[in-house]
Amino acid sequence: MPQIEIPDRVPDRVPDRVQDRDKDRTVHGHFGRFASAVCAWLGSTWAFLCAGLVVVVWMATGPVFHFSSTWAQVINTGTGIATFLMVFLIQNTQNRDARAINLKLNELIRAADKARNQMIDIEKLSDLELDEMQATYDKIKTGLERQKRIPGGPAAK
Repeated sequence: MPQIEIPDRVPDRVPDRVQDRDKDRTVHGHFGRFASAVCAWLGSTWAFLCAGLVVVVWMATGPVFHFSSTWAQVINTGTGIATFLMVFLIQNTQNRDARAINLKLNELIRAADKARNQMIDIEKLSDLELDEMQATYDKIKTGLERQKRIPGGPAAK
């Protein structure tokens, strides 16, 4: 596994807000804030109730439009477009959340004395390399389970 250089000092605080504001004025910054706000609202109870109300109103208009194919196509088209757009909003939010979690975990690994620094940024490894690491940890887990079963083992104390 390649060695990763770790800086001696990681900033204790986030950069000045002035610099952040300049970065946030990009299209990515605007979209990120928009995606977060929309996903937060769309994940709320009110959004679910509004969506349910749209479906109820659509169903109630069925007799008015004689349950025509155009009537059915309206809900199909609306939900299709909404789903298509939501995929991108949700993916953006998930990517940012995953990145933030990985950075937090990297900091914990860096701060822990006994942690292996090689674990930082392992999400960038190939699937084969991750499978090898998983197999290593499965062996460690199996060994710990065996120790628990042995009377007087480390887990029994």
